[in-house]
Amino acid sequence: MKKIGVLTSGGDAPGMNAAVRAVVRSGLEKGAEVYAIYEGYQGMVDGGDKIKLMDWRSVGGILHLGGTVIGTARCKDFRERNGRLRAAHNLLSRGIDNLVIIGGDGSLTGAGKLCEEWESLVQELIESEQLPPDIADLHPELTVMGLVGSIDNDMAGTDISIGADTALHRITDAVDALSSTAASHQRSFVVEVMGRNCGYLALMSAIATGADWVLIPESPPNLDEWETKMCDVLRKGRQIGRRDSIVIISEGAQDRHGNPITSNYVQEVLETKLGEEARVTILGHVQRGGAPSAFDRNLSTLFGDAAVEAIMSNEVNGEALVIGIKGNKIIHTPLDVCLKKTHEIHNAIKNCDFETAMELRGSGFRESFQTIRTLVRALPHDPEPAQRSLRIAVMNADACAPGMNTVVRAAVRLGLDRGHEMLGIYNGLRGLMENDIKELDWMSVNGWAYIGGSELGTNRHIPVNSDFYTIARNIEEHRIDALLIVGGWSAYKAAILLNQQQRNFPSLGIPIVCFPASIDNNLPGSELSVGADTALNGIVEAVDRIKQSAVASRRVFVVEVMGGKCGYLALMGAMATGAERVYLNEEGVTLKDLVQDVNELVSGFQRGKRLGVVIRSEGANPTYSNDFIGALFAEEGGQYFSVRQASLGHLQQGGNPTPFDRILGTRMAQKSIEYLEQQCELKEPESASIGLLRGSFRFTSFRDLPRLMDDENGRPKDEWWLDLRPVAKTMARPAPLPVRRNHNLTTD
Repeated sequence: MKKIGVLTSGGDAPGMNAAVRAVVRSGLEKGAEVYAIYEGYQGMVDGGDKIKLMDWRSVGGILHLGGTVIGTARCKDFRERNGRLRAAHNLLSRGIDNLVIIGGDGSLTGAGKLCEEWESLVQELIESEQLPPDIADLHPELTVMGLVGSIDNDMAGTDISIGADTALHRITDAVDALSSTAASHQRSFVVEVMGRNCGYLALMSAIATGADWVLIPESPPNLDEWETKMCDVLRKGRQIGRRDSIVIISEGAQDRHGNPITSNYVQEVLETKLGEEARVTILGHVQRGGAPSAFDRNLSTLFGDAAVEAIMSNEVNGEALVIGIKGNKIIHTPLDVCLKKTHEIHNAIKNCDFETAMELRGSGFRESFQTIRTLVRALPHDPEPAQRSLRIAVMNADACAPGMNTVVRAAVRLGLDRGHEMLGIYNGLRGLMENDIKELDWMSVNGWAYIGGSELGTNRHIPVNSDFYTIARNIEEHRIDALLIVGGWSAYKAAILLNQQQRNFPSLGIPIVCFPASIDNNLPGSELSVGADTALNGIVEAVDRIKQSAVASRRVFVVEVMGGKCGYLALMGAMATGAERVYLNEEGVTLKDLVQDVNELVSGFQRGKRLGVVIRSEGANPTYSNDFIGALFAEEGGQYFSVRQASLGHLQQGGNPTPFDRILGTRMAQKSIEYLEQQCELKEPESASIGLLRGSFRFTSFRDLPRLMDDENGRPKDEWWLDLRPVAKTMARPAPLPVRRNHNLTTD
């Protein structure tokens, strides 16, 4: 039997508990013994009751908790060989030679050191007679799986680390709130965020909040007189109607000479050069605290399961790896490779080699920085004399999705900055038919970065018959060169029909980009749609509250979520909330399933269970509705629990978009404008949908799009997230029955 130790180390990060839970439950499911090492490396050095054998129930009820329930601590002893010798002794005395370390680069550096010294440490323990000689043969190697748990997102080996998304939630919530009070007083706010020497949080929160200036360590201001440049931009913003100014600064910000730029200094500059009040808000450790976001819960769960899977595969014995994510794919990277690149970035910043630092951060970071440099401008660049100016129209279609306004704002401002005329089509396809089209300027979309809903309006209309003539005439009248349609399933269907009608109406032969914006995440050509993350967080917040209510009353809740016949929200919501059951159209629902599920719930409540949550996708089954399931469970389990139903409905469509949706929408808007520019230069332009596929933004031609669509069910034929179903099932499995031992015979 393999024995696995799991610990959290360094600064805490939201999602660490979800990772610990996943390691424990996945390990037990796969036949391993799992030990929690309390208080990080200090617990490993101290041993004793700091290293505890875990069972299924040991990690119950921790998925939604912030911080780390097994504790974390800085450990000076572990930095010395003698401390690592004691740690090795405590591990070996329990037969542990597999570790899952959840922490930042410092914690994983320590893990790498322990792995490197393992053989010599074992030999020393044998020679000093602290351990028997055969221990070297039983445990010749130490296997280490590193899960990057840090809000800073400053370590190589993963696109995003555990806790970073939640930290962005805290920052954007704070800046959204500050914007309203700043606008009331026409005031400037300087917001300092964490990140050490990594500008990820500052950069991404600036994109997400529509901030007016940002300072990050990787790319300090180019000019020695950057203060004047910043104030000129903010002053022009006031002159054209902005009532607030938000400057976001990373705690590690510096100038080109390596001198720190502090938030208090920026405040002083603003008050001196702008002549108006400025306030400083240092968010501090609030960015680390609180319940993890839906993204962090699911990311941590997948990381923990992947770490155990790697250990149990016997293919990585004696290795030290980092479990990371690239796009939506879990990846394994040697720990030493990750640490080397991370240290190279830190050294580059320290040595003021900012070009190297930006290069090492990766293309996504660089592109985001270029985008924010445009978006923080008070007005667009003056167009180049030889530059071709296009007339690009933007519209929303299908159901409203949080993030639509963010996308429109980014597309309009990026288009204007590239010298184009941007048109807004109001009220979706009907607006295009009714000629409800207006030119948009820079300030037309001011403040749209964080507003939910759709300021342009939207509907589900799909053109038929004479509609095409009317639309073609209006496109010709407004001299529209290209069209960006932001929306869901009916938006895609309408766009494909428009494209097919170009043989009848030449003015419809313009390039079109379909932009995925749907809470259902049911669109072909993209693994993620703008709006789905916001809806998922709405589900998680609601179910967290439901669980608090349920636990007080020995109750089972049957929760219905949106999604049509696409079960993305249901599955990911179930995994993020720890729901016991989830019903999807993709799997089908049978009476046999329901009977088995209610029997397991009854059995659990008989053994002391206090709450139950079942999530049902709205299109799971037309017969076995929420009412049916609720009535069945109430009838069969009435002696042990009561049943309540909850249909979350349009709650999932409302609210301001999450940072993830804002950032994804902004980055894809930039790619969309660039694509339309390129196609307008061609004799036969091609229309396409944009999407995030395997970690990159890609375009899928309208020629290929229909074959990817399951029209009957309103979802893609290939749904990548179904591969996560086994992990969700493992995490939701009921605790095993207690074992009774009698005369060496085990009975359940």
